[in-house]
This record gives sequence, structure tokens and C-alpha cells, in this order.
Amino acid sequence: MNHLPTRPATRFAALAATLVLALPLTSSPLAAATAVAAAAAEPAAPAAPAKWTTRVFSRVPAPGYPAYVHAHTNGRVYAGTYVNGSATGVPSRVFEWTRGGQLLRSWPVPGQVLDGSQGVQVAQQTRDGRLVVLETSRRRLLTLDVRTGRWKRIATFPDGSVPNYATWGPRGELYVSDYARPVVWRVPPGGGTPRAWFTAPALNGTELGTTGLVYRPGRRDLVIAQQWVLDGTQLPTTGAVLSLGVRPDGRPGKLRTLWRSGPMELPDGFGIGRSGHLYVALLGTNQLVELTGRGVEVDRFPDVPLLGSNGSAVPFDAPCSATFLGTSVLVANQSAITGTAANQAILRVEVGERGRRPYLPRQARLGG
Repeated sequence: MNHLPTRPATRFAALAATLVLALPLTSSPLAAATAVAAAAAEPAAPAAPAKWTTRVFSRVPAPGYPAYVHAHTNGRVYAGTYVNGSATGVPSRVFEWTRGGQLLRSWPVPGQVLDGSQGVQVAQQTRDGRLVVLETSRRRLLTLDVRTGRWKRIATFPDGSVPNYATWGPRGELYVSDYARPVVWRVPPGGGTPRAWFTAPALNGTELGTTGLVYRPGRRDLVIAQQWVLDGTQLPTTGAVLSLGVRPDGRPGKLRTLWRSGPMELPDGFGIGRSGHLYVALLGTNQLVELTGRGVEVDRFPDVPLLGSNGSAVPFDAPCSATFLGTSVLVANQSAITGTAANQAILRVEVGERGRRPYLPRQARLGG
């Protein structure tokens, strides 16, 4: 449902009537006319964009394939380039934009295997402002100091892992989802060896596994997006948004299903609004779906799947994340299936509410 802005003419009429009624009875018609003219001269406040209004925030240069978009506390916006099978010999990059979408600079990722399997996800930030970067070719957890350009390796995940999304926990631990294995990893406060903190058949998606991961401190749970759920509890090719409790002693709690997707919708990254609503990117059907905090679907955009028609110059093409910036979400348009360079962009989609900042505790530090 779209939010219809108040018509300027209606606002003007109401203001003029108020001014006329507020005039003393001895005021002349000329004074009344002057007051009305003064009201008319005041510029009307710009109307807020209608819900789901979409525009291009920025195109993403080569090597393209943008992943999760991170809105930093320094006011800048960051995204990495993800797996690109054709980009042999080309390192992944981390790009930086202003909040208005102006590209400022970028950094190549050092030490990658450049066989086409390379990719990076700017997954989080530390308390002191370094970017938390997940690198796929060598399964590394890295940090990038955007003030100095210095990279640092923090940890390496076991063979067969594809580190995907990350979120801070209540004690300064870092939880990391794994796209290839049914595991949520836990990196201890300050850094160290990742440990398999939680594993379950529900996180087994074969080639289409676990994606978005966000900690909700008010509910003390991790919200997890799963592209396919192959544990027999639902139809194959359908995904889910799950809730996994975090107990006060730091152990995992119960895993519950909040919402089940349709076939091949492939839920990916998501943002959480101040209302508690979740805005989830559906990579498979080129849509965004809005859920309540308990997983009830309330809206989706666009209505027609697959076509990606959003009213902007760039259609949705494998949208893979939704990050709040003001009252809109930044959607990374990865074009992972078609590989269309012209569609590899970050789109800004109005949702009509502000978002909750990603959880960033005081202990959110890595590497000293």
C-alpha cells in the first residue's frame, strides 16, 4: 500500500483559514488579504516519496556484483564485490560512497585466489570504525581501516566454508553465517579461531544456503535467512526466515520458523525497521517482502515477480540485501544469475520508516 502525500492545496487552504480566524475583529479586509498572501508566499514542505519509490543510488564499477551494503557510523556507505566467475586475475574491491551516492574511492583486496571464486562481503564494522570483511577465496575474516587503507587478517574459517553475513552478539562475539555449510560460526570477543556455535538440518541448503544474519537485542535472538530448507519440514526449493535464541549464558536457544518463502524466492539479506518490520530481499523473484517482527507478511514489491519492474532506470536483478539509510533501504542489485553489468547497482527504495541501527556493542572489536 502506498502512502499518499497531503495535497499542497489542502494544506494552504487550512493555513489561510487559520490565519483569517486569528485576526482581530477590527482587522481590515486588506489585512486579511495580506496575511493570506504571506501564507501563499511560504514554500510548502516537500512531500515524502510514496512507499516503494525506487531510484538509483549508484552504479557499481567493475568487477561489479555488489554484495551487502553497509551504512557506516562515519556517514559513508560501503559495499564489496562478490563472486564473479569471469573475473579471473582481478581482485575484489571494497567501494566507498557518500550518503548521497557519490563514489569516493575503493580498495583492492589483497591475498586472494584469483581464479574467479573470489569475493568479499563488507559485513559489519568494529566499534573503532574498521570494516569487517568476509573473503570467500581463502575463507578469511579481515578488517579494513578506511583511514589508512590497512588490511588485517583476523581469522580463517575451515575448509568448505563460505562465510556470508555477520552480526555482533551481546558479549562482543561475532556470529557468521555460512552459505555452504549448516553452521553459524562464533568468533570470540577480540578475535580468535571461529567455532561452530550452532548447527542444524534446517540450515542445510546444499548449494543455496544460509544468508542474512541479524541480532535483535530486544528479543535476544538471531534472525537468519535461509534460501532453501532441506530438512523435510517444508517443500524443497522453499526458503525461510528463522529465529534462533541466544541464552544469557551464551549458548544457542530454540530455532523457530518465522516465515516460509514461496518456491525459488531465495530470501537473502534484510534490514529491520524501528517498527520491528523486516524488509527482506528475494533474490530469486526480484522482489522485496515486508514482514512483521513475528514473521507475518504484510506487503511485497513489486507485485509481479521476476520482472523486477520498480519504476527506476534499473530493474531489480537478483537483489541480495536491504540496508536502512534514512527512511529507505539500500538494495544491492547483484545480477548474480544474468551477469548484466548495467544492472549491477545499488538502488534506494523508500519504505516509509527509519531503521534500527545494526547492533554495535562496546566490545565490538577485532585484533586488539
